[in-house]
Amino acid sequence: MSTTAPEQQRNPLEEGLMLRRKPDPCVLVIFGASGDLTHKKLMPALYALMLRRLLPPRFAIVGVARTEAGDDAFRKDMKEAVQRYARDEFREDVWEELAQNMHYVATDFADEGGEQKLEQLVEQLDSEQELGGNRVYYLAVPPAAVPTIVKALGKRRSASGWTRLIVEKPFGHDLDSARALNQLIRRHFDEREIFRIDHYLGKETVQNMLALRFANGIFEPIWNRQFVDHVQITVAESIGIEGRAEYYESTGAIRDIFQNHLLQLLALTAMEPPIDFTAESVRNEKVKVLRAIHTPGPKSVVRGQYGRGYVEGEEVPAYREEKGVPPDSMTETYVAAKLYVDNWRWADTPFYVRMGKRLARRETTIAIQFKRAPHPPFEETAAEGLRPNVLLVHVQPDEGVSLAIGAKVPGQGMQIRTVHMDFLYGGAFRTGMPEAYERLILDALLGDGTLFTRADEVEEQWLLVDSIVAAWQRDRPYFPNYNAGTWGPPSADELLHRDGRSWRRH
Repeated sequence: MSTTAPEQQRNPLEEGLMLRRKPDPCVLVIFGASGDLTHKKLMPALYALMLRRLLPPRFAIVGVARTEAGDDAFRKDMKEAVQRYARDEFREDVWEELAQNMHYVATDFADEGGEQKLEQLVEQLDSEQELGGNRVYYLAVPPAAVPTIVKALGKRRSASGWTRLIVEKPFGHDLDSARALNQLIRRHFDEREIFRIDHYLGKETVQNMLALRFANGIFEPIWNRQFVDHVQITVAESIGIEGRAEYYESTGAIRDIFQNHLLQLLALTAMEPPIDFTAESVRNEKVKVLRAIHTPGPKSVVRGQYGRGYVEGEEVPAYREEKGVPPDSMTETYVAAKLYVDNWRWADTPFYVRMGKRLARRETTIAIQFKRAPHPPFEETAAEGLRPNVLLVHVQPDEGVSLAIGAKVPGQGMQIRTVHMDFLYGGAFRTGMPEAYERLILDALLGDGTLFTRADEVEEQWLLVDSIVAAWQRDRPYFPNYNAGTWGPPSADELLHRDGRSWRRH
């Protein structure tokens, strides 16, 4: 089918994507097509790619779910999702181009009949549109369904073309389950065919960490223990568990965010320069960081659970009062830790990390705090107005970079105060930023695994988390220990105060 859309004003942030080669013709099969992820993220992302003419010239979408529906009902449902959740203004002509080759198969895929029904449709589309046998399978399904689907797909692989498998998190619930899942998938798919999604890696500001460090000669020489005092990484959410008690009770904060998003941000911040920006070179350097992280002792890890409080002026319940949560739940909704990367670049430099639910506001930041000047002659006049230099990377919601420097206050005398040099994507480029799933889906269609996690990355992340969780088994914390709408338990502040530091209040 044709993916040509009328001319529109281009976004400079998307120029790089538009200059890349287009993906090969293929069919994208989405398992879990009736779920929230498909409605809120995947279909709006596909619409955005169609609008920008980034999809292949011949392309088909097949939705698979248990909900009984036909092609027309599926298209109508997805149209409503795009109208509601897409970042772009809805255009009927663009939608019609996307929708004309959207199809739906109603099956739970646990029986032979469901497999055959899907295979027949995909082969028909492949023949009619000359898709070359190329397949992309997106598993937007609960973790328990992944092994069944993988086995079925593995035994029915196309003899021609290429096949790629996109797997959503959580990828396992501990090291043993992650290894078992990796072994199962790799019995049917090569590692280069597997795309494990961590949507944080698709965010422009996360990718900009690489550009910030390696495209600017002023930063890399001071990006080490000699100049950096410490690093703080914050992944804060103001929302609660949003009705997902069953899921959250089985994961907690450490498995939900710490194991993937937070450790990936740390790896990107601490990694060595890759020899090039191919997928394997970048991921090799991230794995080295993960392997070098020293397992923190019990005094270097804090966990918390939110009680009642106020978020943005609205009273919210405690975690134990959320629907479906046991009244004596010991599940953590907050984790803070002091981590060390035991290598030449970062030896003895602490990485303070924290993440939690129902915190004061939603934000994800990476703060690199540099050491103080050894002997500022104006130290007495600066007083409290001069703080250490900090490079602050805003991942969300206001994407950008800020550098805190000391400057003289206008007037007589040498009075020094901290000021900020800010770069905001919205102000610099004047246009909307691509959503993470747009970049990730396009990269998967292109076969570029740079922004996806490799098997050994996943296993190293779980190895660290398992060691922390094992230490927790020996004690029963006092919960809840922080009010909703605050920045976490007092013990998290004490974690830094012991070192003469404090969390940034952005």
